[in-house]
Amino acid sequence: MDPRASLLIRPAGEFAPDVIARASGSWLETVDGRRVLDFTSGQICATIGHNHPRIAEAIRRSLDDVSHLNSRLLSEPVLALAERLADLMPAGLDRSLFLSTGGEVNEAAVRMAKLATGGFEVVGLTHSWHGMTSGSQAVTFSAGRRGHGPTAPGIFALPAPYAYRCPVRHCAGTCDQTCLEVGFELYDQQSVGAPAAVIAEPVLSAGGVLVPPPGYFSRLIELAHERGMLFILDEAQTGFGRLGAMFGMDVYDIVPDFVTLSKTLGGGIPVGAVGTTAEIEQAAYDRGFMYLTSHQADPLPAAAALAVLDVVAEEDLVRRAAARGERLGRHLRELCERHEVIGDVRGMGLLWGVELVADRDTRRPALEFGDAVTDACHGCGLSLNITRGRSGGATACLRIAPPLTVTDDEIDTAAEILDQALTSTPAPS
Repeated sequence: MDPRASLLIRPAGEFAPDVIARASGSWLETVDGRRVLDFTSGQICATIGHNHPRIAEAIRRSLDDVSHLNSRLLSEPVLALAERLADLMPAGLDRSLFLSTGGEVNEAAVRMAKLATGGFEVVGLTHSWHGMTSGSQAVTFSAGRRGHGPTAPGIFALPAPYAYRCPVRHCAGTCDQTCLEVGFELYDQQSVGAPAAVIAEPVLSAGGVLVPPPGYFSRLIELAHERGMLFILDEAQTGFGRLGAMFGMDVYDIVPDFVTLSKTLGGGIPVGAVGTTAEIEQAAYDRGFMYLTSHQADPLPAAAALAVLDVVAEEDLVRRAAARGERLGRHLRELCERHEVIGDVRGMGLLWGVELVADRDTRRPALEFGDAVTDACHGCGLSLNITRGRSGGATACLRIAPPLTVTDDEIDTAAEILDQALTSTPAPS
């Protein structure tokens, strides 16, 4: 029997056909020796490539020193990481809470916002992904909402800035933020007067790599603050160079009330952080904030995170991501010109989406074709991820996010494999 069949829960769809034996940089190697380019960076966590020697060194050192402590006890790596993040963040965002996953840090940020404001209403964007813990799943609208019963009370959705499929049937390819204004008007009509927070990603990755237009976040923060809501920016997938800038907030020139970090912080090791201001921290603390986990502020993941920050700085990965991203984007736009099945290409830095359609005029999603292309790519040595918009409107978008250490040759190879897969896969009917 295939040992994979004994696993209790499978991710969306079926497991990939190969079993991975080892990984290094942008490459995976299967148990039978086949090499596969990983253009998903694992779960978009292997920011600096798989098994970077600096991560391995940090883990070994932590195992020799201290890897786990009671959450009331502090260690040198945790203190150093808090100081490093405070130096990287905009002025004022100098308080950090360290947890394990993106779902946990978003959950903690939402709880802090509720305490600091005294409200309980939280607004997210459709097509968003913020995690699968109870509170984070409640404001995740791209998938996973159905069949589990009611979510937390006081949850509202704003139409995402999805210009290719305008949610208010208004824009034609360029978002003019009507969706944002309409969304807050709808919230106002439904609110019971207990505003707490708005949460959003700089680029809505799992929802199809949706890139908000210039000025979108400035206006969102303005509308949130007018209502007494705090703004949480979920940088789980965009922090530390992914977009060709250190953070997504740098791209949009904004300063949120909370920044949540996870995936890209640990380089493959689970670690997350909530960053906020001293004022918000104090208000939440005075009102009884509590969020404890068994691995809060553990030394080992903090040491790994410090290694990631060192490599990002020393190897100039932010600048490299911007340059490699331009190369990748050029390849994808060229593929769009040659393949009618590509309806839209969007992204920045090293996070790109390729939306597949059965017909460019009707923009009908090419769902089965997208699955077939993904399988064909994997068979030819390229691992891609397809987002399908499983909650509220189907889409078929290839999400492309290689490690920031990816080379020009690897990008060129990936583009060739994708071109081959698009060409050889039977066109959607």
